[in-house]
Amino acid sequence: MRTGLARRVLAAGLVSLVAVTGCGVQPSDAIGAGAPPSGPVAPNIPPAMKITLYLVKDGRLSAVTRPGRRLPPADTLALLAAEPTATEQADGLTTDVPPEAGPFSVTTKPAGRLVVTLSTPAGELSALAVAQIVCTAAATAPESPAQITVVGAGQSVGPRICPG
Repeated sequence: MRTGLARRVLAAGLVSLVAVTGCGVQPSDAIGAGAPPSGPVAPNIPPAMKITLYLVKDGRLSAVTRPGRRLPPADTLALLAAEPTATEQADGLTTDVPPEAGPFSVTTKPAGRLVVTLSTPAGELSALAVAQIVCTAAATAPESPAQITVVGAGQSVGPRICPG
């Protein structure tokens, strides 16, 4: 009896061995998949965590996104009167908004209208400075397109909408 049990165990082991070795998987060399990904990761910044400014590059408006908590409109406009960051300057970005234009105040009117009040005469600003202010203020407005009037020292420019 013991030999019958031993033979059955041996037979079961051989069948298992044949099944495992005969499963059809063939050995192969490693398969190349190309180079790994490289380069910077594009930031996916949620709208509440970015600031959009319009700076000047080569005489034209250029939208710039900075990371950071969304600021009140007047504080965002104050960034136009400051120098662009070192990285922005290295990219050839400038601002036409003079430092003395600040502080700014922004008043919301009905039907998507904003009034931006400056500390300098609005009529003395360059066309690019006005466009920077209009587009940056529009980027802070919940309704788009917003009509923006720039007011300062008894002078008014607008209402205007951001051209780009």
